[in-house]
Amino acid sequence: MSDTSVKKVDSTYSPKGKLGQKYLASGKTVSMRLWENEEPVDDKESSQRDYETVGYVINGKAELHLEGQMILLEPGSSWVVPKGASHFYKIIEPFTAVEATSPPAQVHARDESN
Repeated sequence: MSDTSVKKVDSTYSPKGKLGQKYLASGKTVSMRLWENEEPVDDKESSQRDYETVGYVINGKAELHLEGQMILLEPGSSWVVPKGASHFYKIIEPFTAVEATSPPAQVHARDESN
């Protein structure tokens, strides 16, 4: 019997969340999402999530404001937002990044509210 748990996800057909994220591959304990060409925004509110996030910047620039710190995110940067940490992103120029969340952010719409 061959393994049927391996899945390929083509982001062209990925569902989108209310915040603009594309949902990519998802397992039982981790999932991926893509933020693609996010435009600069100045009025982001701080939020806390019940999952951990790691991310990698593909293009653009953003500031990650995390528990009183500011981290500049540029192409090639990676970051971690711990579960429950107060944070927000300030997009400086059109921004594309991939994030992984554990547990999966899209389960029970964890990533759709502040």
